[in-house]
Amino acid sequence: MARQRWANRTIFLLAALGSAVGLGNLWRFPYLAGKYGGGAFLVPYLIALVLVGVPMLMLEFAVGQKMQQGAIGSYRKLHPSFGGLGILALLSSFIIVSYYAVVMAWSLIYLLASWGVKWSGNAEGYFFQEVLQVSEGVNILGGINWFILLSLFVVWLLVYCCVWEGTKSVGKVVLYSVPLPVILLGILLIRAVTLPGFLQGWEMYLKPTWGALLDSEVWTAAFSQIFYTLSLAFGIMIAYASYKTSEDDIAKDTWMTALLNSGTSLFAGFVVFAVLGYMAWKTGTPIGELAASGPGLAFVIFPEALSLMPLPGLFSVLFFLMLLLLGIDSAFSLTEALNAAILDQYKHLQIAKVSMVVCFAASIAGIIYTTRAGIYFLDIVDHFVTSYNLLLVGIFQTILAGWIYGAEKLRRYINQVSDWQVGKWWNVSIKYIIPIVLTTLLVTQFSKDIKIPYQGYPTWALGIGWAIALIPFLLFLFLLVKDKNKRQG
Repeated sequence: MARQRWANRTIFLLAALGSAVGLGNLWRFPYLAGKYGGGAFLVPYLIALVLVGVPMLMLEFAVGQKMQQGAIGSYRKLHPSFGGLGILALLSSFIIVSYYAVVMAWSLIYLLASWGVKWSGNAEGYFFQEVLQVSEGVNILGGINWFILLSLFVVWLLVYCCVWEGTKSVGKVVLYSVPLPVILLGILLIRAVTLPGFLQGWEMYLKPTWGALLDSEVWTAAFSQIFYTLSLAFGIMIAYASYKTSEDDIAKDTWMTALLNSGTSLFAGFVVFAVLGYMAWKTGTPIGELAASGPGLAFVIFPEALSLMPLPGLFSVLFFLMLLLLGIDSAFSLTEALNAAILDQYKHLQIAKVSMVVCFAASIAGIIYTTRAGIYFLDIVDHFVTSYNLLLVGIFQTILAGWIYGAEKLRRYINQVSDWQVGKWWNVSIKYIIPIVLTTLLVTQFSKDIKIPYQGYPTWALGIGWAIALIPFLLFLFLLVKDKNKRQG
């Protein structure tokens, strides 16, 4: 069977942007900017974008496009012993999409509840007691939350409808699902700037605190944000690029994807802080305290702010429809990365059947997060898989491409097919800067987790997190050594 192809370059860019732009753009970037120096945070953020984000994204686009394979096949073509690195990346993607879809299920519940603004007056209680029905701790499962489980299956049905024909169905979906959230953000921004207090929100968002640049934690946050927001090390961008022809422009596509993603983050920040400025004015709560709520920003603080607006139902529908669309794009991109790897190995299989099996398996894996202790398991698993698995994939990916295959060889290919030529700075970034930065992030996080147990969870629960980080990595090392010994023997 001939390899799938994107209908055109625009469809590819929309798909790549849909994967990159997600929930993190809406809450994590504005939160980090507010916490780490306001406008001054843009300095390390933009440096991280140029030194890590763009080179790494260009690497993944180049590898996928040149090798015409998903993550496993592409890594194996870079070096026959590194197929296990693709397995590590895709296992991580499977774990992530299994709980990411649950967050989308929450969004669907909120979308349905928006017309009545059911959280009005007690947004925190609504989220934790009515939607999650959260138990007292990770030790108490509390049984299945059937409404979340039903919503989860609806989300997976939507994801399946997006990927069942591969690039053909994905291409049709992204034409609407990628631009629509930006339009909805624009509508919310227009509404927010008519509310009192929005300028105070923008002031906190943009006012630079230059002293923050002396704090190493600020730089760590900036580099980690760039790494995760561009969907690096998931295997997604490799799979998406493999559906291009081997002669397509890589440099332009990389810069456009990276800049549009970061631009969306900046734009989202104006919306978020305008609304938070209004809420601070209305309730007397400091803006910094509102912004520092992390993921709760999307399901507690923002809904509460929406409930205080005129026409709360309408703007709640717009917000949660936007959230659902952002999440769906990211969820089906993770699914498509898994599909690509399976279809590379078993070319006789039909895309629709592979998509069904992957969606069903991920939905079953997500059931643990629909229990009343689900949010605790989600927190633990997310912490370990993003803090360790993805960083390990990124480190070994740069070693494989930069040192074993050869950064210069890959750069020559990029320049061969691109109008914008890439200088030798790219080699330096791939071979030295990115591995050093990612290793620093990894060691720093490991040191924190050893000294202080994450969020005070019990040892057995953290053991699950460590197992999720270590077992796929040990599997990669086992396959690497096994293949090396086989070749030597």
